[in-house]
Amino acid sequence: MKILIAEDDAALASFVRQGLQAEHYTVDVAEDGERARAMGSEIDYDLVILDLNLPRVDGVAVLRHLRLKRPTLPVLVLTLRSRVEDRVQCLDTGADDYVPKQLSSASLDILHLQVDLIAKVRAAAESRHAHQPPIVPRKPPRAAAMPTREASLSPAIVALGISTGGPKALQDILPILPADVTVPILVVQHMPVGFTAPFARRLDNLCAVSVCEAAHGEPVLPGVVYIAPAGTHLTVERSSSRTLICLSDKPEQQLHIPSVDIMMQSVASAFGSLAMGIIMTGMGSDGAQGMSAIHREGGLTVGQDEPSCTVYGMPRACAEMRILDRVVPLSQIPHEILHATHYRKASVS
Repeated sequence: MKILIAEDDAALASFVRQGLQAEHYTVDVAEDGERARAMGSEIDYDLVILDLNLPRVDGVAVLRHLRLKRPTLPVLVLTLRSRVEDRVQCLDTGADDYVPKQLSSASLDILHLQVDLIAKVRAAAESRHAHQPPIVPRKPPRAAAMPTREASLSPAIVALGISTGGPKALQDILPILPADVTVPILVVQHMPVGFTAPFARRLDNLCAVSVCEAAHGEPVLPGVVYIAPAGTHLTVERSSSRTLICLSDKPEQQLHIPSVDIMMQSVASAFGSLAMGIIMTGMGSDGAQGMSAIHREGGLTVGQDEPSCTVYGMPRACAEMRILDRVVPLSQIPHEILHATHYRKASVS
């Protein structure tokens, strides 16, 4: 892979570049937005790591330009920005993933940044290799060959887990759902702290269904999409009369907070065979244990297929465990929800 780092902090750019070169990637550095925009247009990079705070041309403008010139080019955004408007701009311009840049010379933050970036770049490289056309015909994917279980009961709730490539994917599928969809939808999207609230508002403006950042203690209602806040786990408590959202920073020893696994395991425990789990694009394996719990309880499990994923990591883990009842492209996921819940559009009299 050939990678462009757009970063005006020379020391940070050098540190990240060395880490990537140690992984045998070819790396160029652009020290300002004007140069990043030119290099990204003229050179066939496989991935861009983009700081939003760039001199001469703003990083958001660079991202918007790259999206016009090369719509499928993966872009990882580094951000220190705190203004809601800037976060919304990042979401609107379609970054594939976000890495918060909280640097301090008295901490290990810079090392964590390098490790986080390298992990995301490695995932993008693996996904790019997986998406290349095969030289010889392959056997059908294991998940596609699995028998499909027909759910006997209509799901009462949907638990959806997603990560890298998720903001764009959710903006593609959630607006397709009708306002009167009969189930609540819980979403864990891995994002930096501060991004989930503007993201939820962005989706709410695009969708017929209501979309909100989940709040502790609020009731779970049909026709509402609840986005788990970054930095807290989302679980549910169900009684005979209602289901409530629970937010907590525990357990702490988790790679991701919020965790798809913890959310889905809670849904499986509360709803059993009435749960529907959906696992979508993202690196790693968060969600595999949660989808397994829903599968064991007799709930319906759906995975996004490899060609439509930005990074085929989380769905791959579930496919390899053979716990997916259905494997479908991104565009088909809204149909899977509506079909499973027996949605029928109200007739107009």
